[in-house]
Amino acid sequence: MHKPGYYRKNRFYFFLIAPSVAIMAWLTLYPVLRVVILSLFDYNYITDIKLFTGLKNFRDLLGSSLFQDSFFNTLVFSLIATVAEVLFGLLLAFAFDGHFPGKKPFMTIAIFPMMLSTMVVSAIWKTLYHNDIGLLNYLLRSIGLSPVGWLIDPSRALYSIILIDIWQWTPFAFILLQASMQSIPREIFEAAQIDGARYFQISFRITLPIIASQILLVAMLRTIDTFKLFGKVYALTQGGPGNSTETLSTFIYREGFSYFNLGRACAASLLTLFVVALISLVYIKKILGEEGINA
Repeated sequence: MHKPGYYRKNRFYFFLIAPSVAIMAWLTLYPVLRVVILSLFDYNYITDIKLFTGLKNFRDLLGSSLFQDSFFNTLVFSLIATVAEVLFGLLLAFAFDGHFPGKKPFMTIAIFPMMLSTMVVSAIWKTLYHNDIGLLNYLLRSIGLSPVGWLIDPSRALYSIILIDIWQWTPFAFILLQASMQSIPREIFEAAQIDGARYFQISFRITLPIIASQILLVAMLRTIDTFKLFGKVYALTQGGPGNSTETLSTFIYREGFSYFNLGRACAASLLTLFVVALISLVYIKKILGEEGINA
């Protein structure tokens, strides 16, 4: 039996949080439901012509070579960038583990790229990649090699943008993983050293298993973020040359704001949401498994 006043007290708490819940529902559930509804229409918001087409937008997208290219490019970008950022972040976390002179200044320098906005990062790297005055091609010429069309060569453009993302967001993985390593009780390492364990044995048999769930969490966060890639592509290549750097985000932007086909853009958004949610569920199941929780 509940104590007297239990329901009255809970009603009071409900009224306290109700405004926040209503605002969150308005900002999250309503837009999603609106996107779901519009994805079923052929809707041009310039002419305000709206025709119900059912699942036609989804069928057209799945058969569209441009959408397939944008999905493939996004998948390649996400896979390579996520793996590289987590790996390099982990290596940096090991390098900065413990205490040594000058650690704080080095850490500040290491996380500096993450503090810059996407447009600033894109401007910096666009200059570095410039075919004539760029530093990278200057270095290649100085050692007798031919300059590279970093952003104008279809076979290199996507990987050039991946390199920028790795440079900017590896510090994010580094900070989270370094914090995870610092939270491990030092007594565990001291006991292992007393038992004769060496550095690599401690790293691979103690440290990595303990922070495995944090590594998966960082990978999940970076995967979600890479699927939203837009700013760097828009600033550097506009999806070109050809469709070599077209991503899901630029495809959705182009459908909605260049061709004014809002229904098709909403359908592409839902397909992207479905893929990201599916990948996230796999990550969450793995994370819960590492934590010993049945998913």
